[in-house]
Amino acid sequence: MVNLVNLETVSKSYGVRPLLDGVSLGVSDGERIGVVGLNGGGKTTLLEVLAGLAEPDDGRVSQSRDLRMAVVTQRTELPEGATVRNAVLDPHGFTAEHEWAADARVRSVLSGLGMTRLGLDTPVGDFSGGERRRVALAAALVRDLDLLVLDEPTNHLDVEGVRWLADHLLERKCALVIVTHDRWFLDTVCNRTWEVVDGKVEQYEGGYADWIFARAERARIAQATEERRQNLARKELAWLQRGAKARTSKPRYRVEAAEALISDVPEPRDTVELLAFAKRRLGKTVLELEDVDLRIGDRALLENVTWRIGPGDRIGLVGVNGSGKTTLLKLLAGEREPDAGKRTEGKTVRMAHLTQELHDLPGEWRVLEAIENVAKTVTLGKYELSASQLGERFGFGKGRQWTPVGDLSGGERRRLQLARLLMAEPNVLILDEPTNDLDIDTLQQLEDLLDTWPGTMIVVSHDRYLVERVCDSVFALFGDGKLTHLPGGIDEYLRKRHSLLAAESSVGKQAGDAAPASRSGLSGAEEHAARKELARFERQLDKLAKRESDLHEKLAEAATEPERLAALNSELQSLHQEKDDLETRWMELADQLG
Repeated sequence: MVNLVNLETVSKSYGVRPLLDGVSLGVSDGERIGVVGLNGGGKTTLLEVLAGLAEPDDGRVSQSRDLRMAVVTQRTELPEGATVRNAVLDPHGFTAEHEWAADARVRSVLSGLGMTRLGLDTPVGDFSGGERRRVALAAALVRDLDLLVLDEPTNHLDVEGVRWLADHLLERKCALVIVTHDRWFLDTVCNRTWEVVDGKVEQYEGGYADWIFARAERARIAQATEERRQNLARKELAWLQRGAKARTSKPRYRVEAAEALISDVPEPRDTVELLAFAKRRLGKTVLELEDVDLRIGDRALLENVTWRIGPGDRIGLVGVNGSGKTTLLKLLAGEREPDAGKRTEGKTVRMAHLTQELHDLPGEWRVLEAIENVAKTVTLGKYELSASQLGERFGFGKGRQWTPVGDLSGGERRRLQLARLLMAEPNVLILDEPTNDLDIDTLQQLEDLLDTWPGTMIVVSHDRYLVERVCDSVFALFGDGKLTHLPGGIDEYLRKRHSLLAAESSVGKQAGDAAPASRSGLSGAEEHAARKELARFERQLDKLAKRESDLHEKLAEAATEPERLAALNSELQSLHQEKDDLETRWMELADQLG
């Protein structure tokens, strides 16, 4: 096996904090390595040193001769003034004689990453951060490589995009080093795991399930004092062992040892007991939609849909990006009215809605004060926790609890937002992408709380592991105006999406074969002008998306400035109206072109 990259006693510090301390390891041909660890623990630093983007303070990094390597970090930079084609192909020496094949390859990759509407001549200058990340990822995926280094590649991808990326990487022959918090992705793609902890890198054979076993076994042998972390690892292993056969058959550790380790671990949750408790807290009626229509502009998300959500229901909601999941959650939360039909909310409902936007809090508040401002103690299922204990569950240690809110990162504010919601002891939880910015340890803490949470829960998440772990049923938006129940869960969703895409491709091909002239009924000149106008609308929509993202950041910064906050909020509302109008005009023109 050819050795591609070697690190020999490498150390790297920022300020006085050592992130890597005497690390020695290597990457060999064909290895697929997942890198895990706490946020801020040194994972990105390890990738940058390994890839030659950062010099070590001590030690040596060596690469094999003529190594073909691509690196996609979270700090994405695309060429100024470039189009999608330029950004993806130009740096890699594709010649004119191969242009057609290269364009086809790029379109295939962009489609897999969920950017089917993107033309190759679209300028990248006004792209959102997520779009720029996906274009940079596409630029790496179209190349023939020996080593691919990726930092959080599943961010900004929906469930379908994550599945496509996993399949694509498994088909490639090159070695991989990947930082990700997506546990399904880790277990599907990786055959080795590196854990960055306290400046060291612990190495394990296998993916996520193997790492969880090794971690729990290591804690048992060492008689670790961190009893809470040990129990969480054992509980996680128990769930993996009791899950679908595809999960339990993959790990290569000894089954007997795993079963002995988890023999006294209870089931993740007692569904019957939780359902009975939820009925006592909520009564018979929780949330009901009756003959509801829900629209965005001229696009119908729901048409004449009736949906009854009962006490103790644990629902995962899936769909491609832009399918309307967030809008549906707002309807359920009572934050918008249906266009037709009726929404009913039970009298005993106490609802909490975790949105993707960060709520503004006074910047001078301490983290603990922000949690205690809601309540001093909370009972969550079988747990009775103080505000400080709940803060620890979400990664705020005793010292970090005295940090001013204004000094927190975006990910830390997200965790604080979730802690405050749970502190209010709701009985209905509506969670929109709750795993964003959470590391694996914090995800385990969240799932442990949700496992025994006795209420109704609706979750939108691209993290299929979380959906499979904490939800009992899955519903999907397929763009047909219906809400589809999927007894087979995420796997059934992906099969249906594959069938739908295959059918659309077949219909498009038949229509193309049968129509020698333009399908739009326009003359050549008129169709050319219309397509040019369509491209202009798309560029304007991209600019509005970037403005929207910027405004959300400014809103977070203006937490202690009421006048500025009001002005920014007014600007955001105007932008939403402008965006809705533009999307309507885009869809009308797209329909005209057929």
